[in-house]
Amino acid sequence: MTAVLAAGLVLLVAGCSSEGGAPPVDGASAGSPPASAAAPPSPAASPSTPSAPPAKGSVKVVSTLTEGLKSPWGLAALPDGDLLVSSRDEGTITRVDGESGAKTVIGSVPGVAPAGEGGLLGLAVSPDFASDHQVYAYFTTESDNRIARMLYDEKKPAGQQLGAPDTVLRGIPKGTIHNGGRIAFGPDKMLYAGTGETGDTGLAQDKDSLGGKILRMTPDGQPVHGNPTADSVVYSYGHRNVQGLAWDADKRLWAAEFGQNTWDELNLIQPGKNYGWPEVEGRGSESGFVDPVAQWKTADASPSGIAVAEGSVWMAGLRGERLWRIPLSGAEPSADPQPFLEERYGRLRTVLAAGGDQVWLVTSETDGRGTPEKGDDKILRLEVK
Repeated sequence: MTAVLAAGLVLLVAGCSSEGGAPPVDGASAGSPPASAAAPPSPAASPSTPSAPPAKGSVKVVSTLTEGLKSPWGLAALPDGDLLVSSRDEGTITRVDGESGAKTVIGSVPGVAPAGEGGLLGLAVSPDFASDHQVYAYFTTESDNRIARMLYDEKKPAGQQLGAPDTVLRGIPKGTIHNGGRIAFGPDKMLYAGTGETGDTGLAQDKDSLGGKILRMTPDGQPVHGNPTADSVVYSYGHRNVQGLAWDADKRLWAAEFGQNTWDELNLIQPGKNYGWPEVEGRGSESGFVDPVAQWKTADASPSGIAVAEGSVWMAGLRGERLWRIPLSGAEPSADPQPFLEERYGRLRTVLAAGGDQVWLVTSETDGRGTPEKGDDKILRLEVK
């Protein structure tokens, strides 16, 4: 079981959490051959970080890179420093110049069927992008959620630079809510995905379902040799709705998860482990389940994307409208979580490490649950410590 914080860590504002901002509709009150790749080391076997970051951090908004984005969701960096951002509801992918903020729509993803919390969600750039030019997307169709890759041909005219989707994984359950959607390549160059249980809570404990899981697969969508179960892409289970995935310097995987009406979670992911939903929400200290490393009342968080920078996890809050810092000492928080930018930019969707003390932050006021103002939505460049 992962280490836990003292009870004094927890913030005591009551609420409920789907993606926040609207009454939940999930029953809450008010609310080719498999590649040979070794499994990443379990957190218990990983070395500890030599020194922890300071208990108190800081956040400086360096600049607004761009604005006027519509329902932005996924964010991925290209090797040259430019960014790709997805529009959940429009089904398009836009390239944003990492210096000037100039926007160019590079194409749309056919088959996207936006509804509720579904649509064009997470993005990831192939770790071999320089040679294969592949961009990966997680999206909702009329029948399921799936992951596909597309050839990005920069020589074609704007709007036509994405090739036809090549589906690498299909059959992830879809719903009006809890579609998960975050994808990212890990240090092992395998593709990870966070999924949701679509409001059907039983899927989270069903190891034969792809819903309510963290998945690990080859770039071709095949199970990885060393996964907890042979011939399965399921890496961990018992999740409600995972939208944040990030690795620390010691290659430990962290994940943010929406709670229902009590606790949102930050989890340290161990292969094959059960994270409790729907039997436990937040810390339960029950045998067979892994407790979260940190938890929040849902009104204070509703966590989406996370990133690791300067020795801390940075977690975007939708309903909480703030950026959380969780300083780490190895596999444990070294101090109480600390909020920044409270109610300054509205709902916050995605955080992406930009190297050193820089991170990108995407707002989410145009997702149907915010209160958009002029310029929304934005990508902000932050300096964090």
